[in-house]
Amino acid sequence: MSDSLLLVICRERMMTRSLSVDLRGRVIAEIENGVSTREAARRFRIGISTAGSWYRRYRATGEMEARKQGQPSRSKLDPHGDYIVGLIEATPDITLAEIGKRLVAERGVRAAPSTVWLFLDRRGITFKKRRRMPPNSSVPMSCAAA
Repeated sequence: MSDSLLLVICRERMMTRSLSVDLRGRVIAEIENGVSTREAARRFRIGISTAGSWYRRYRATGEMEARKQGQPSRSKLDPHGDYIVGLIEATPDITLAEIGKRLVAERGVRAAPSTVWLFLDRRGITFKKRRRMPPNSSVPMSCAAA
């Protein structure tokens, strides 16, 4: 197996979780001691941008630990949950875009329709469109029936 293929396999495995605080500390210490970011990244076999971002964050906040990965579990709409549910109860056929517009107008919170949908989906609140009129049984509904 070639070295480059082995490096790709190792990096794929490493990307699934954050790198250790020990490694971060060693990289930061090297850069603090005057080694360039590129050289520190090469020595520890990490990306140049990774070493740079670790060091910038350390200088700005003093943090070395990895931050939580993934999507935030809270929504910016959580504090407005009762208001949103009230809107739906008052107007059952309200659209996601209309909820977003009402949030901006009455609460000063900007939310895209996708954000409103995710908020409602996490709470099990769904909108089911109902047919405006029953289907016509005297007319074929598909081309195959014709």
